[in-house]
Amino acid sequence: MKTRILAIDPASPQMDLVLEAARTIHSGGLVIFPTETVYGIAADSANPLAMKRLREVKRRQEGKPFAIMIPQKELIRNYTSLDAPALYKLIDRYWPGPLTVIVPSGNGRDSTGIRIPDHPVALRLIENVHCTVAAPSANFEGNPPPATIQEALRDLDGLVDLAIDSGRVDIGTSSTIVDFVSGKPEVVRTGVISRQDVDAVTGKKHILFVCTGNSCRSVMAEYQFRYLLGGRSDIAVSSAGTGVLYPTQASREALSVLRENGIDARAHVSRPVSNMLLKRSDLVFVMTRGHRSQLLERVPSIEKRVYLLGEFKNSVLHQDCDLDIPDPIGHSHAEYQHCRDMIAECLRKILHLV
Repeated sequence: MKTRILAIDPASPQMDLVLEAARTIHSGGLVIFPTETVYGIAADSANPLAMKRLREVKRRQEGKPFAIMIPQKELIRNYTSLDAPALYKLIDRYWPGPLTVIVPSGNGRDSTGIRIPDHPVALRLIENVHCTVAAPSANFEGNPPPATIQEALRDLDGLVDLAIDSGRVDIGTSSTIVDFVSGKPEVVRTGVISRQDVDAVTGKKHILFVCTGNSCRSVMAEYQFRYLLGGRSDIAVSSAGTGVLYPTQASREALSVLRENGIDARAHVSRPVSNMLLKRSDLVFVMTRGHRSQLLERVPSIEKRVYLLGEFKNSVLHQDCDLDIPDPIGHSHAEYQHCRDMIAECLRKILHLV
């Protein structure tokens, strides 16, 4: 019996058909579906019968695992405890996209390949299936991966329950695979993301400055540090706030005191701290002990990467040794200038460490 084909428009996916395919997977069936790289086969990874059938259909040997697909970056935390900044830099840059990462599993004994496809039909399918989807390419082991549904069905017609036809895929080659099991990135298969791309993204140091509203102190820190770096391309600098509810510009006084030093921060838009932002950062500098506590409550594993910016004050000039940098908001222009200069003093010390 031939496999039933559902024609789903990638520009405007018909949700009734997507949900039909999702129900098929959830009930233990196998479904061919499109990604931006190649066509794949979806199965419920927690269903032993479905996985046994998938292995038989693929003609894959026992012991060789299947990669899974997830709909959101943050869900990677459900599959690994690895907190290496290089991992989060890479997925923040390339997900959704043609990148599979292999990470140590939560049990510490196994590993899991994970990716987020950059295809509207694939994403809607994975979002609505309500199970973890195993998704190898839709071909017999050793055959070329298919770029069209017709190529997929040459091997698999009659062996799967449903097939989604959304036309030719955009890329036509399998995703790049980067192995993080050792903690450091190792490219084990190259796709459109090259080894040089991986090295460039993971090799850049990320520095994050955090305050409350991301409108004063962390802005002054971010833009002054960028100025001090003088255009270095090996360091990325950003800032965020623990209390940001919606995007705003930097405060008028913060912009003014920066402008006095020849620094233009008018393009700044505040953003909230996110777990992804914290995990991809090599160094995080906060303004107060309270900020540090808030971040470590969210992501305890970054403890060794979080510092009080005030730890880098000149102890001769600041005999009180108060490591918190006070918020100048609502105070005089002179207070903003004092805050700017205090931050700049700390940054000059940090500059020698990076």
